[in-house]
Amino acid sequence: MCRNIRVLHNFAPPTTPEEIHAASLQYVRKVSGSARPTQNNQQAFDEAVEAVVAATTRLLEALESRGEPRTREGEAAKGRARWEQRAARLKS
Repeated sequence: MCRNIRVLHNFAPPTTPEEIHAASLQYVRKVSGSARPTQNNQQAFDEAVEAVVAATTRLLEALESRGEPRTREGEAAKGRARWEQRAARLKS
């Protein structure tokens, strides 16, 4: 699950609220050990997601950027390159 959490800082165009929510949801799922909470735990789960969204938003707003902004396409290309290296090692 944690592999789905991506870097959100210093992107052009800026990180969207949907991206922040998706990363927060993945984080809470990982920490709780549950992708789908029980009905009894749903409220606590939702509150945790919203708290992580708020904290992440504050963090991203407070961080100062150094260097050129990342692009989603560039990050995807880096990820593909890492995957190719991993696949090549597995074949050897």
